[in-house]
Amino acid sequence: MIDAALLPIQRRALAPLARVLAARGIRADQITVAGFVIGLSAMPALAAGRPGLALVFILANRLLDGLDGAVARLTRPTARGAFLDIALDFAFYALVPLGFALHDPAGHALPAAVLVAAFVGTGSSFLAFAVIAAQKGMTAEAYPSKGVYYLGGLTEGAETIALFTAMCLMPQHFAAFAYAFAVACWVTTFSRWRMGWTAFGADAEYPGADHRVAEKSATMRNAAALETSDVVTTP
Repeated sequence: MIDAALLPIQRRALAPLARVLAARGIRADQITVAGFVIGLSAMPALAAGRPGLALVFILANRLLDGLDGAVARLTRPTARGAFLDIALDFAFYALVPLGFALHDPAGHALPAAVLVAAFVGTGSSFLAFAVIAAQKGMTAEAYPSKGVYYLGGLTEGAETIALFTAMCLMPQHFAAFAYAFAVACWVTTFSRWRMGWTAFGADAEYPGADHRVAEKSATMRNAAALETSDVVTTP
């Protein structure tokens, strides 16, 4: 919800450090992987009942997640880098609730499962919209630096990190936080479904349809030519 407003501030704040890293030959992909490994460490910390330590890992992960994009823009952004960044981000988001569930299965497993299911809704709607938007040549003006079409919503990156921070600072309220945020996630998911339904309406031709029709027609023509050839050359 507030990512578009925060991104310019984040870019300005991280630019000096990004220039230092880029000058030393550190690649964006290396930062992405390092950030995921650090973020991954939050799960065992949470499982061990160390939410304060987990929060340090979570915030470090988010810092590196911003730095990888800043370094990429100074060097050469790649499709592989955008893919890696998005894939590891979604995995990281699911691992934090899992850490809470491992620490207290009786009290946290159900709310963690509900939250992860809600993350699936927001993530799948986000990626489905991005795929079709890319095929249609659409761009998100509010997020010009993103590697894919970035569809906003009520629950975005900033809100998710605020959630994780609150959970780590007040772990006794994990279930309440999880259920409340899951509801907000489903609001985001339904709004994205509606936006996709509207943007890619029934009268809007799906990109690639012409290609498939042309390919099928070519196949039929080749088959007809082959049959004709058989008839002519048969003794």
